[in-house]
Amino acid sequence: MEWLRFTIGGLCILAGLSIALIAAFGLFRFRFALNRMHAAAMNDTLGILMILLGLIIIRGAAFDSLKLGLIILFFWFASPVASHLLAGLTVETSERLDEFCEREDDERKGGGL
Repeated sequence: MEWLRFTIGGLCILAGLSIALIAAFGLFRFRFALNRMHAAAMNDTLGILMILLGLIIIRGAAFDSLKLGLIILFFWFASPVASHLLAGLTVETSERLDEFCEREDDERKGGGL
């Protein structure tokens, strides 16, 4: 039974690390700040959730698992609020937002990347 719990926990950790790697790629690939924040928020919510869930599964029913569960709960409350506030600040302070959106639409229509 121990090996099954370790295998499932390891798969959750690997899934979380894969999500974190994809999010890191998105942070460097995207040009616009709001797109970058979306990639970072996905890492915070889903990537960290999977990693900590894997650690909870590996540890089993213990006080450490309760602490990890509280960390997950904190991230699930704090990350969306922080991302929303940063996105609102970016939209309010960006003077070139309309120009950028128009340029992106023109590139998509023209077939350019």
